[in-house]
Amino acid sequence: MDRITAMRSFVAAAHAEGFSAGGRTLGIAGSLVARHVSGLERQLGLRLVDRSGRGISLTDEGRRYFEFSEQLLEKLDCEETAIRDAYEREEGTLSVLAPMWVGSLVLADAVAAFARAHSHIDVKFDVGGGADGHYDFVARGYDLEFHTKQLRDSSVRVRKVATLPFALCATPGYLDGRGAPRDLQDLARHRCLIHPNEPLWHFSKNERLRRYKVPHSAFSSNTYLALTKAVLAGVGIGLLPLRPVAEDVRAGRLQIVLPDYETPPRPLYVVYPPGLHARKTFRVFVDFVAAWGSANLDR
Repeated sequence: MDRITAMRSFVAAAHAEGFSAGGRTLGIAGSLVARHVSGLERQLGLRLVDRSGRGISLTDEGRRYFEFSEQLLEKLDCEETAIRDAYEREEGTLSVLAPMWVGSLVLADAVAAFARAHSHIDVKFDVGGGADGHYDFVARGYDLEFHTKQLRDSSVRVRKVATLPFALCATPGYLDGRGAPRDLQDLARHRCLIHPNEPLWHFSKNERLRRYKVPHSAFSSNTYLALTKAVLAGVGIGLLPLRPVAEDVRAGRLQIVLPDYETPPRPLYVVYPPGLHARKTFRVFVDFVAAWGSANLDR
């Protein structure tokens, strides 16, 4: 038997001086209240109430246990209310982890905008999270983590918050020197820059999926920040996240290569432990990032 439930029944019956009246207070049957009190007496090995046709009265032991139970339940209810209120307030701390390229090139603006808009929330935002497939961010002291691949792990929850567009890019100077490619096969005569985890580039054209495996990389790096700098330096053609270079494209410092080929966008997920969604600070943050992504990324 749940001791707390039994104590609530006992306190209600004591106040109402009867099982039926106590049950009405709690919204349960009086017979159930009577069973709770009887079970409590068995657990304690004490008689808490005297029963009669007119109702119940407390024994000496029952009065002492009533005072103890009432104080305990009041304290318990106050603490639970305080905890719920804390979860429902937009304040406190939020610790966020993200992969290096997502954090530094894509999310930094969103997190900074959130911190400015929600001054009562202290944000810790670290980049350089673990590889996809590692979910130890909670053990490392973080509330949530961003990922760019779908995760399958029952110990965490996942919500998609944005899509990240990519595009093949190169400088006009590089393309003037070697000629702009007109088809995927033309990439073979160009200097291609790759991320070592993604030597296979995916495209679609006329609803047909196409793949291109870079046969030889003129430059490779495990961070898109370095790849972006190399492309801007005129080293060659690279598949880059579009948001960080959007201004370079608009200003003409970079040019989209093979614009007729669509590059599938990458999803952006937030990963969090079960139960965290009840915390308002978390919900406000995730909703903010999703809205920011819709306005700045999903286009």
